[in-house]
Amino acid sequence: MLTITELFHAFEHFLLAQKRVSKNTHSAYLSDLSQFKHYLSDQKITILTLDSLCVKNYLAYLVHSMNLSASSRARKISCLKAFFSFLHTHYNIPNLGQDLLLPKLEKRLPHYLTEEEIDELLRVADLDSSAIGIRNKVMLYLLYVTGMRISELTNLTTSAYHPETGFIRVEGKGSKTREVPVPHTLLDMLNNYVQVVRPTLCHENRSEYLFPILYAGTVRPITRQAFWIILKNLWRKTGNKKNISPHQLRHSLATHLLKRGADLRSLQLILGHENVSTVQIYTHVETTQLRKIYDKKHPRS
Repeated sequence: MLTITELFHAFEHFLLAQKRVSKNTHSAYLSDLSQFKHYLSDQKITILTLDSLCVKNYLAYLVHSMNLSASSRARKISCLKAFFSFLHTHYNIPNLGQDLLLPKLEKRLPHYLTEEEIDELLRVADLDSSAIGIRNKVMLYLLYVTGMRISELTNLTTSAYHPETGFIRVEGKGSKTREVPVPHTLLDMLNNYVQVVRPTLCHENRSEYLFPILYAGTVRPITRQAFWIILKNLWRKTGNKKNISPHQLRHSLATHLLKRGADLRSLQLILGHENVSTVQIYTHVETTQLRKIYDKKHPRS
């Protein structure tokens, strides 16, 4: 029988090679499993003595000692369910996670920017005509008009952009790809960036990344964290005091498209969600907007 550590390594390989989960999911699962492994080690529990009671005691330990939110507990339980399902399928070990229940999560409406706030943000980005300023502006425009996740944007390569068709191939979660159209109004800006500006950012180094950055003499893709800082700096220049994040631009596009008549299926394809039910939360945003309009405009309100 393999040790718990060996089974963890096997599961890690399974996540990368077969499930092909995203980097963020992989990192989160490894962190959660490492925490579980340390708990088992402290309790002197081996794979032979591990049972459902041990798992429930571990979850109780998380609740009482760490004061985790419902969403954090849900992620850790999902990780355990995936791990034990893997063990059952590949090693015929009893599935100790099949009876674990996920906590009920409160559905929160996504935070988004108004079209006027997006316009102001883009206006501020237009003011910097340096090579880095143009790169930042192109990234900002693309993040909003395509609805990409920030990790999808930073990992774009030059081969993903097809100027002849005006589409960008995006690699999403689980290495699933989708083709996202770039608005015609942005194509000239993007083409100028690729042909004229980007080569100056590579400093004569060869790089496949669409948005390279020179770090310690090596050309690498710009990081999510670096662009978040860029976005915050641009946002601060607008004078708006609201918080902002790259993901808000994705929520903003979805909300604005829905307001302008886009259907949920189209929204699903653009955003790269596996199920159409995932984008249905934006209909609640529309309901909220409808309530405001109703209260403001209805003659009997």
